[in-house]
Formats: sequence, C-alpha cells, structure tokens
Amino acid sequence: MIKSVVYIFFTLFLSLFLYGNIYFWVDENGIKHFTNITPALNETVEEFKESNIVFPNQQFKVLKVFDGDTIKVTRVDLIFKIRLVGIDSPELGFKGQKTQPFSQKAKQHLTGLLKNKKVRIKSYGTDAYNRQLAEVFSGNKNINIEMIRAGLAEVYKGRRPKKLDSQIYLKEEARARKTGKGMWIQGRLYKSPRQWRKEHPRK
Repeated sequence: MIKSVVYIFFTLFLSLFLYGNIYFWVDENGIKHFTNITPALNETVEEFKESNIVFPNQQFKVLKVFDGDTIKVTRVDLIFKIRLVGIDSPELGFKGQKTQPFSQKAKQHLTGLLKNKKVRIKSYGTDAYNRQLAEVFSGNKNINIEMIRAGLAEVYKGRRPKKLDSQIYLKEEARARKTGKGMWIQGRLYKSPRQWRKEHPRK
C-alpha cells in the first residue's frame, strides 16, 4: 500500500514537469494509472494539464531513435517524443521519398550516442507536432551539441527558444564546417534540411 502511494505521488510529481495532457484512471484492482498518450478506451479517464517545462535530474530510457534529431523516451508510465532543440539533421525519406545525403549516418550516430543509455532532458516546450523540444543529456554530454560537432546536424535555422543559449551551437557548427566534418564535406552541394524539406514536401 505504501509503495502504491509513493508511486502515485512520484508520478504526480513528475507530471508537474510536463506540457500537454496527462490522463489517469483507476483499474478494476484499484490501481491508478497515468499516461500522456492515448488513454484507455474501456476506462473512465480523467485529465489534467500542467505547464512547467523542466525535468530536473529525471532519468529517461530511450525507446527509439527516429532520425538524427528525433527520439522517443519513457519514464514511469509516460512516453515522450523528443525533438532535439536547436539542431536540424538531414532528412530521411518519408514513404518512399528521396533521402537526404548523410541522413542515415546522422541516425546511426545518434543511435550510437544513446545506445543502452539513460538520459536527462531539459525541455523548452512543445512544437506544432506535440513533441517536446529539448536538450538531451547523457552523462556530461549534451547530445544536441554532439550531433553538431560530428557534422551531422546544423543549427536550426527557424525560430529557436529565447532561453536556449545558441552560441555554443553556432561555434561548434562553424568548427565542423571549417574541418569538413560529416555532411559539411559536400561543400557547395550541401543543402540545409530546411531547404530540403521545401524541395521535397511530404505528400
């Protein structure tokens, strides 16, 4: 009983650091469940919203790497899709569309950085697709910056969160460009992911 109370308290505490909807319900055994994805269809589900955006020192398990700048993580009963804030990696082809050069290498590199690792996330809110915009940390490494250093991501060219310190991102990008790391070896043939998306819109 005490364990259940502690678990519920911890989950509620964690929920204070979320954007978006949190659903909870009690099953037939009296156990309370929490989720931020599609709630149970056969249960009486309640909902609440919170707006704090930091996950202080919480360790998340990486479930999936989608590409060079998007992952899925979990903790307790909660699952989040994370868009690595401040960076933009080459685009993987979508439903048979053309794949941007170095997109597979970017995904492989990010997978290598996160394989069998627990991560911390510092969120800067959500994007239009309800993904957490976040810096991802493994040990002492800022994974977002590691992708820039490897030449497998550029600094995001759109609007970046005001509280994000972009200076180190820009500095590391300039260094990777100068040394021709990763995708920068393409020289004048290089196209930013932003430009690639315009030329290859998803159908």
